Amino acid sequence: MPHFPLQQLAVSVLCSLAAVGVWAQSAPVAETEDTTARYQLTYNWQHHNAFKAGYSGANSLSSQSERMYTFSTTAHWGFRPWQDGELYFNPEVAAGIPFSGNLVGLGGFTNGEITRAGGSTPKLYRQRLFVRQTWNQGGEQEKVDSDFNQMAGLVDKNRFVLTAGNFSTLDVFDDNAYAKDPRTQFMNWGNWTYASYDYAADARGFGWGFAGEWYQDNWVLRFGRMTGPKEPNGLPVDFALGKHYGDQVEVERGHMLADQPGKVRVLAWRNRAQVASFNDATQWLQSHPGLQTTPQALIDVRGGEKIKYGLGVNIEQAISPSVGFFLRAMKADGRTETYAFTEADGSLSTGLVFKGGLWGRTDDAVGVAFMRNTLSPERRGFLAAGGMSYFIGDAAGATQTLSYRPEQVLEAFYSFQMTRGTWLTADYQRIQNPAYNADRGPVHVYAARLHAEF
Repeated sequence: MPHFPLQQLAVSVLCSLAAVGVWAQSAPVAETEDTTARYQLTYNWQHHNAFKAGYSGANSLSSQSERMYTFSTTAHWGFRPWQDGELYFNPEVAAGIPFSGNLVGLGGFTNGEITRAGGSTPKLYRQRLFVRQTWNQGGEQEKVDSDFNQMAGLVDKNRFVLTAGNFSTLDVFDDNAYAKDPRTQFMNWGNWTYASYDYAADARGFGWGFAGEWYQDNWVLRFGRMTGPKEPNGLPVDFALGKHYGDQVEVERGHMLADQPGKVRVLAWRNRAQVASFNDATQWLQSHPGLQTTPQALIDVRGGEKIKYGLGVNIEQAISPSVGFFLRAMKADGRTETYAFTEADGSLSTGLVFKGGLWGRTDDAVGVAFMRNTLSPERRGFLAAGGMSYFIGDAAGATQTLSYRPEQVLEAFYSFQMTRGTWLTADYQRIQNPAYNADRGPVHVYAARLHAEF
């Protein structure tokens, strides 16, 4: 299959690792920063075994043994143009090839980087361009550490923060200390946000809009509106924010439990867009026999604005300084097709992360997680009728109907720090009932990931 040229990859990796070593040894950590320039590089290689498949359809994951990869390198540049203001710009180069030559056959995909990869030729694009303004409102102060798209400094515990421009909904909403970043933590989509959170974004996962955050001691209220795609899961952005959009509201409460910190977040979201109703699409299939091998049913019944919504809870809890627990659970209404994320209407993910200090390697980590994704009756009925949606459709063009079961994923990883700023991660995922089909699988996925920060 096509792949990123190994010579170019080797040069990029070696140059990045050398830069990491020099920067890590010489760069001081400022208490307050007025500018920032940080970079990352990630290469993720994955392989799945050949697996049992009673049948395959037009959007099935191949049952033959396969490999895939993603590569990305990103610059995170920022400065303070005025008091308490921050401006950030992120150019990124990305490449990659998914399993089966297309992003199909799963609800919980195995690599969070694949949404930004568009083939074996590396592509440069603008990932983010946004401004952040903070209005401090008194109370005690707390330190903000230097990080990607975050400059070190001091802020009031009581403050209001506005983010506006080109960014990802997930930059602000649904944070979690233990399961958030597919470049450094778990790789599966269902572990870096709710699988059933159909958040508004373009095909790469970004959009235009605004988000407000009101901090009051241990409480945070967040709200925001973001653009979605002109067509479901497409790259062109629909800028009609008064007509088509994704809204979200999140309440967060920080607490101490047995002297260990934790947070609980409740997130509600609502999309308004031109998307297809599954019941309408199922009726279209029944009146157009022989056309189940294309997504034409969904395309033909799109028209008029429809509402899609969901509600979820997100928990992170330190059990000890070296052990953390997380849980996410969400339910979406599931009456309309996927707008911008993946094929799931209910999702649960939970797990533990162990820091390497437990065995004398402070910057290593081990994680283990379980995910369970479900579909609504309306989506199941469409697939059982032979329908094909954006990502799944085992029965489309097959001689059998869908044997529905919830998709279940077990994921475990070990992140090993090679040098300061570079990590090598081994990851394993076992997927039971891929694409919600008990007649296929299980699928075993093995991965190796190289990640560097400087």
